[in-house]
Amino acid sequence: MAQAIEDLADECHTRHGRYNRKRWNENLRGLIHHSDQGVQYVSEEYIGCLKAHGILISMSARGNPYDNAFVESFIRTLKYEEVYLNEYETFSDALDNIAHFIEDVYNKKRLHSAIGYRSPIDFEKEKEMEMEMEKGVKTSKGLNTVS
Repeated sequence: MAQAIEDLADECHTRHGRYNRKRWNENLRGLIHHSDQGVQYVSEEYIGCLKAHGILISMSARGNPYDNAFVESFIRTLKYEEVYLNEYETFSDALDNIAHFIEDVYNKKRLHSAIGYRSPIDFEKEKEMEMEMEKGVKTSKGLNTVS
């Protein structure tokens, strides 16, 4: 499994040659890797590789797949709405299709019940507008105050 992370880093480095290896490693910092406590995910080699790339580790409690339910839900959606519906010829094909699914389908088009049946992009835009309106109201209230 650690080799898979190295392969992914190499693949992304090769595809995006304008980024050097150091920049790629910096881009991984803060990424959250969620898994169960399977033997492949708790090995010293695997955990060392994640840490070397600055990847944060998130693991379900032993025997409890529900303690990180939002990640589990996302993985299920990714599997059923993308991965199981396609036959990828290469790792590169899988990477491209999964990236497209996440960016263009999951984040922009797919409606999420947890956020009022809106897409994450629409939800974020609405929150930004609300914050701007709040900021504008506070600013105008401050200007109308006479001491």
